[in-house]
Amino acid sequence: MAGGAQSGMVERRGWSLWLTHAGLILGVMVIAFPIWLAFVASTVTQPEIVRPPMPVLPGDQFFENYRKALVAGVNAPVAKMLMNSAVMALGIALGKIAISLLSAFAIVYFRFPGRKAFFWLIFLTLMLPVEVRIVPTYEVVAGFGMLNSHAGLILPLIASATATFLFRQFFMTVPDELVEAARVDGARPMRFFLDILVPMSRTNIAALFVILFIYGWNQYLWPLLITTDPQMNTIVMGIKQMFPSGDDIADWPVIMATSILAMLPPVLVVIFMQKLFIRGLVESEK
Repeated sequence: MAGGAQSGMVERRGWSLWLTHAGLILGVMVIAFPIWLAFVASTVTQPEIVRPPMPVLPGDQFFENYRKALVAGVNAPVAKMLMNSAVMALGIALGKIAISLLSAFAIVYFRFPGRKAFFWLIFLTLMLPVEVRIVPTYEVVAGFGMLNSHAGLILPLIASATATFLFRQFFMTVPDELVEAARVDGARPMRFFLDILVPMSRTNIAALFVILFIYGWNQYLWPLLITTDPQMNTIVMGIKQMFPSGDDIADWPVIMATSILAMLPPVLVVIFMQKLFIRGLVESEK
């Protein structure tokens, strides 16, 4: 009886395992197939794309299409736009993390009047995204002469109430005995911050870096507003500007090659920081 019940459980578990894997494989195929078609379109000629049926196997124009995209592009070379996007994404991610670490450190470990009020004022800025305050932000950036510059792309987006809140919650879990031990050893506040708090926060920093890098990489509205020089275009702007207007004909192989190139940096960041990213999201014991 017991053996029969166990074999039935194993059998049901086996079917459940197979169904789970089949669902995962189907989901991956649904997500990956459009990306595969985009890659195939980036390796063939224009007539092969517009003449049905569209090919599903790569062609022989891979190097030519990607060279054309990187060197020539449309309004600006894709290599330049990739560099602009990388500078913007890295600046936003690193800037948000640095400012949020310092602001959370000040709120948790320093006693000053209005400490809680300042924290809640920072937190309330979550209800004011850049789209809401875009006109005054543009006036400030223009007044400082930062249009068509990397500083103009980065600085207005560099503060993060979410990261400040997350670091504050983590710092509040640090034992008071650790703070007292550092004080007894003669560690100044910034030494305690740099030598103890920052290393303890590395998984949180890694998780936030991945999220904020992708956030900065995908920015479209703000770069579109403050950049008029094609040499300052980001890759997301560049893809949109490649689409034809009027009776122009789209160069689909170059557009698809640009789209594939635009996907690579965020994917590589996630792949190389995957372990720290997952630990930063799920780790509960510090």
